[in-house]
Amino acid sequence: MAKAAIGSEALVGSLTLSKKRDYRVTNKLQEGKRPLYAVVFNFIDSRYFNVFATVGGNRVTVYQCLEGGVIAALQSYIDEDKDESFYTLSWACNVDGSPFLVAGGYNGIMRVIDTGNEKPHKSFVGHGDSINEIRTQPLKPSLVVSASKDESVRLWNVQTGICILIFSGAGGHRNEVLSVDFHPSDLYRIASCGMDNTVKIWSMKEFWPYVEKSFTWTDLPSKFPTKYVQFPVFIASVHSNYVDCNRWLGDFIMSKSVDNEIVLWEPKMKEQSPGEGTTDILQKYPVPECDIWFIKFSYDFHYNAVAIGNRDGKILVWDLQSSPPVLIAKLSHAQSKSPIRQTAMSFDGSIILSCCEDGAIWRWDAIPTP
Repeated sequence: MAKAAIGSEALVGSLTLSKKRDYRVTNKLQEGKRPLYAVVFNFIDSRYFNVFATVGGNRVTVYQCLEGGVIAALQSYIDEDKDESFYTLSWACNVDGSPFLVAGGYNGIMRVIDTGNEKPHKSFVGHGDSINEIRTQPLKPSLVVSASKDESVRLWNVQTGICILIFSGAGGHRNEVLSVDFHPSDLYRIASCGMDNTVKIWSMKEFWPYVEKSFTWTDLPSKFPTKYVQFPVFIASVHSNYVDCNRWLGDFIMSKSVDNEIVLWEPKMKEQSPGEGTTDILQKYPVPECDIWFIKFSYDFHYNAVAIGNRDGKILVWDLQSSPPVLIAKLSHAQSKSPIRQTAMSFDGSIILSCCEDGAIWRWDAIPTP
């Protein structure tokens, strides 16, 4: 699957506004007719920063971004369940450093693929319903967390196959959990959000001995003393509708609902009263025509910019270092009309990928400044 057969002249979309960067379309791949829900670069391993993966239907595909807009297909995995529809995937790694891909979706089973030897590694069964998002702990990339329609979040060790913690119960979500994210520098903290319109911050600190134990456990994974974390340390009601994507930005959180905007806010916790506190809205990033749920945004590695698609096939790129917000670029192309379910920014932000409802992958490259 090499460079798409579309003339480069036809691919130059309309670009606006850039004190920072202009982008142009350099490729479009049609992976199939089934929706693509996720596209993710590998930020875990510097050897593979230009490698990305997508999921759609019961297929996981691995690609590499090459010079001149070329996209090379490296590997493809077809799930044994023909009815599976993957919604999410995340790069992780074995304790020896070999790259893993973890995918999940409709049937609630997580598939761990060892992309080093191109074979399935493990399957994780535990969730009682569909999996909406999987994220990897950047400081310990053998740990992943999954958000599910079953109203729970689970922490897994991809090396040993152990479900370590389940974030659910008395203080947990009261509807589907749509998104989850690890804090970039605080090992113990995650944030989750969902159809109950809330964002919840959880701490693993008091349960960390179980995390450590999961790396040395030699008995069956099913015999591991999985613990329930029933109470978050903070609950925020920043949105009045489904919250379908949340990401940490330092100690702040960016989250979005179906309100045509991303909101940057600061959780202010009360140390004496876990779960309580206030939120300070810091900035809002308008995203027109983004009023459907399950659209996820992405950062570059250094948190310089955020990219998000909308239901009309357009992408907005915002500078994360500016206040008030600065729109770096608005990317559109006459042939891109389908809802963009997720974007992926490359390590340095010079490439932006989008995966679409119509099964297409679009590649935009930054135009070098003279």
